[in-house]
Amino acid sequence: MKIKGIRWWMVGLVTAGLIVNYLARNTLSVAAPTLMSELSISTEQYSQIVVAWQICYAFMQPVAGYIIDAIGTKMGFAIFAIAWSAACAAAALATGWQSLAFVRGVLGLTEAAGLPAGVKATTEWFPAKERSVAIGWFNIGSSVGALLAPPLVVWAILQSGWQLAFLIVGGLGIAWSGLWLLLYKHPRDQQHMNDVERDYILAGQESHFKDAAPKKGSWKTIITSRNFYAIASARILSEPAWQTFNAWIPLYLMTERHMNIKEIAMFAWLPFLAADIGCVLGGYLSPLFHRYCKVSLFTSRKLVMVFGCSCMIGPACIGLVDSPYMAIALLCVGGFAHQTLSGALYAITSDSFGKNEVATATGMGGMFGYLGAAAFTLVFGVLVTKIGYSPLFVVLAILDIVAAIVVWNVARAIAQEPESQPGETTQSNQRPSISGA
Repeated sequence: MKIKGIRWWMVGLVTAGLIVNYLARNTLSVAAPTLMSELSISTEQYSQIVVAWQICYAFMQPVAGYIIDAIGTKMGFAIFAIAWSAACAAAALATGWQSLAFVRGVLGLTEAAGLPAGVKATTEWFPAKERSVAIGWFNIGSSVGALLAPPLVVWAILQSGWQLAFLIVGGLGIAWSGLWLLLYKHPRDQQHMNDVERDYILAGQESHFKDAAPKKGSWKTIITSRNFYAIASARILSEPAWQTFNAWIPLYLMTERHMNIKEIAMFAWLPFLAADIGCVLGGYLSPLFHRYCKVSLFTSRKLVMVFGCSCMIGPACIGLVDSPYMAIALLCVGGFAHQTLSGALYAITSDSFGKNEVATATGMGGMFGYLGAAAFTLVFGVLVTKIGYSPLFVVLAILDIVAAIVVWNVARAIAQEPESQPGETTQSNQRPSISGA
């Protein structure tokens, strides 16, 4: 049986994997107030637990990307997903900050494959003109996972304890791994895809994805390229904002805005709902800029990033408001802003490297980003008790704006784009659905 628009089913499967991936990493931040009290963990020790995850995640991203490029998207993603699910569940056995830091470090090593695998799968399954839209849809998995964490973790704490939350999320990861192995196939092996869709995907891909026998990806070639310099620099500057939102929002709401655990469950997910909107809207902004501003696809990606970074001015103003609800609204602007610019960066990465390099390049860019985030987290954990949260949110906004300036001035299109011109109507300007675009 042929399935119309099967590429959108595939991006849905990737999205589900990213949801589980980010649910595993965000479980800690929601459980943090309870967990820190029960295990006598200080704010500085909590920052070190977060950094253990970030450092391991950072250094493993290029390795995970290289492995996925080498053994393929299907098996690579599945192996890492099973491993991160086990590591997440193991956090339930932690007895102090050291043991918790260890298992979170293992989680970072194994979760590092999520985004490189997602970008590679999208590159395999979508023509260039639709790729930013597809990346926007799969990238919502990161914020949906963060969105689901507050109600799930608080429910688990009220039912049994924080340990139950880690066990539930680990089980969800194992279940998704089984579905991935059962359902995912490369387009060339997908028997349920009709020839029209297969030809449409191949015709719309850049020449560096069409080579019959592409060269094996080279770390040296990637890291010395002009576009990778722009991407890595932007990741270093922008990733601290997202990691701060993921790791510190519940603590911020409790310590600065004096919310209790039930109020955190009610409100802490809202910035991540806004982030979902940013993921999807950012994906659609690129083809809209391409069509109506008469710019190239590559320039349209950069315009999306400039728009997202500009919106980070919102959370920079959080110290100026007294209402906790207005503070949450500004955090929502921040979540929206970051995921808009993040999707644009993934699209730029996808446009800049060949099929046997894209996962490696994504992983290496992520490594630089998470090293930047880890450095900022260490500073954050010390300074937050001395100067408060507000000045640090201002710094995050400044870093994002500088990231947009770097990408705008350094990144360059490297290959001839597919046939469609800015004035043409393409399927990327239409809302995708599970049944077809």
